Amino acid sequence: MGRALELAALAAAAGDVPVGAVVLAPDGAVIGEGWNVREAEGDPTGHAEVVALRAAAATLGRWRLEDCTLVVTLEPCPMCAGALLLARIGRVALGAWDPKAGACGSVWDLVRDRRATHRVEVIGGVRERECSQALLAFFADHR
Repeated sequence: MGRALELAALAAAAGDVPVGAVVLAPDGAVIGEGWNVREAEGDPTGHAEVVALRAAAATLGRWRLEDCTLVVTLEPCPMCAGALLLARIGRVALGAWDPKAGACGSVWDLVRDRRATHRVEVIGGVRERECSQALLAFFADHR
């Protein structure tokens, strides 16, 4: 989560919501990283999770990330939760819960829906205070 927080700071420095994500291989090696690039790239899909998943798939040369873990500073939104399912990610470790748009247990629970073809293990609240503080500080400066 420490590296994800560093990546979130890069997003904030570029004027985007400070969210950072890291994909870990089963052995713990970092195979993908990302931070929010929506503002920098004008891309509505430029969420940290999507950027990190794309990087991990490129590193491995395949789209299936079954035994990998996504570590992210903020609970994934519905789009990102869908990407986790489609990538067959094994687990997500998240920092702050998102009571407005979270899709891993807060508002929705897409990644553990019994109707889905794949389910993702969710580990929540990892360094939650630090992750929440980064978001609160960003929005205090931007509102």
